Amino acid sequence: MLATLGPDYRFHTKIYRTGPVDKKGRLKGDLMLVASGDPDLSNRIQPGGTLAFQDEDHSYGGPAVAGDPLAVIRQLAKDVAAKGIRRVDGRVLIDASLMPDGPREGGTGVVLSSIMVNDNLIDLIATPGASLGAPVQLQISPQTSYARFVNHLLTSAAGSKIALEEPAFTPNPDGTVTIALTGSLPLGLEPQTASVAVPSPTLFAETVFREALSSSGVELKSPLAPIQPDFTPLAVFYTPENLVAEHVSVPLSEEIKITLKVSQNLHASMTPYLLGALAAKDPANALQKGFAIEHDFLQQANLDFSGASQGDGAGGDWADLFSPDFMCRYLAYWTTRPDFDIFFRALPILGKDGTLAKIQVDSPAAGHVFAKTGTFDSEDRLNARLMLNGKGLVGYVHTKSGRKLAFAAYVNHVSLPLDPDAAQNIAGQALGAIAASAYDAQF
Repeated sequence: MLATLGPDYRFHTKIYRTGPVDKKGRLKGDLMLVASGDPDLSNRIQPGGTLAFQDEDHSYGGPAVAGDPLAVIRQLAKDVAAKGIRRVDGRVLIDASLMPDGPREGGTGVVLSSIMVNDNLIDLIATPGASLGAPVQLQISPQTSYARFVNHLLTSAAGSKIALEEPAFTPNPDGTVTIALTGSLPLGLEPQTASVAVPSPTLFAETVFREALSSSGVELKSPLAPIQPDFTPLAVFYTPENLVAEHVSVPLSEEIKITLKVSQNLHASMTPYLLGALAAKDPANALQKGFAIEHDFLQQANLDFSGASQGDGAGGDWADLFSPDFMCRYLAYWTTRPDFDIFFRALPILGKDGTLAKIQVDSPAAGHVFAKTGTFDSEDRLNARLMLNGKGLVGYVHTKSGRKLAFAAYVNHVSLPLDPDAAQNIAGQALGAIAASAYDAQF
C-alpha cells in the first residue's frame, strides 16, 4: 500500500447532508458519515501528526493507547454543530459501502470494515475483587449504549489460573448488542487488560457518532438504524455544497508504522481491500483487485513467484506461504526504493519496541535488528497443547562490522505448552537469538 498510494496519502472521512438546513438549524434530511477506510479513527493521533502505539497492541489483549478512543468522532460531531446544525430530522447513517462489515480476520477475530473506530474494539480493564467470590470490577472504554456488558466474572483463589471464556454476544432488536463475560481472576492479581471485538463496526460507529452529536447539542429525531439502506442513490449528495465536516488522517507513512511495529492484524488485513477500493477504484471486487496490484508490484520487482503464496493481508490464511529466499530477495528489493527509509523505520526493533520489545533485550544485538514478526498457531486438542504451525522473523541486521544483512528465519510445526505466551517466550526468543547471532559474526 505504501508503494501504490504513496507515503503522503491521507484518508478523508467526510460528513454530508441530504437536505437543507433552515434558519433554526434543523436539517431536513439525513446526516451521513462516509467511511474512507481510515484505520486510525481513534486516540492514536498525537500532536504533531504522529501515531502512538503500545508495544503489545490492544488487539492482542495489551493496554489501549492513552486518551479518548472517540476523540476523532467527537471532533466531527463538534464540527457538525459548529456548522449551525441543531437538529437532524432524518437519519444518522454510516456509509461503509467502500467495504461493508465483512468477515472476522483470523489473528484477532476483529470484523473487517471500511469504518474503523478504535480498531473496532471495546477495551476492558478487569480488576479482581477484594475477597474470594467477589465480582471482578470492570472499566470499559469507550462507554457506549451500543454494548451492554453483563459481568459474570468472579474472583477466584489467590494463585489460581486466570480462567476467561469467550464473550457471548446477543443481538438486540434495536441494533445494539449484549455481551456476557464469564470466568475468573485470582485474588490479588494486578488489573488485566483485554478487548472485545464489536460484531458490527457500522452500528458501533453509528451509535458513538449519534451519542457524540447529542453531547454536542444536536437533537436527533430518528432512532439507530439497524438495517443499512442502499447508499447508491444517496451518493448524489456527496458534493462540496453538501459537505458538513471532514477529518483528514495523518500521512500513510505513519500508519505503516502502526501496522508493522505492533503487527496490527486489522490494518494489515484491510490492505488488499483498500488497494482494490482506493487504487483500483473497484470496491465491488476490492480483494481481487488489491491482490492484482500486489502481484504487479512483486512482478516489477523481478521476484520468483514459485516461492510465494498469499490468501489474505495479515498472514492468517493457510495459503500464506513465503520461502526464506523469496523474503530475502523482497527485502533486498526494498533497499533500492526511494521509500525504503519509511518502510525500514516502521519495522520493530529487537529488544526495543513493538513486537520485538521483549525479545533478546540483553543481547548486544538489541537495537541493531529491524524485523517483522509473524505467528500462526492452532490448538492441539488431542494432546492439550499448542501447535505452532509457523512463526517467522524477517528483516535486517546492521552488524557490528558495519554490514547490512537481510534475513528470514522460520520455526514450523513445533508443539508448545497451552500457554498464550509460549510462542513468544520460546519460539520468539529463539528466532531473536538466531537474528542476533549475525550482529557480531565475522563475514
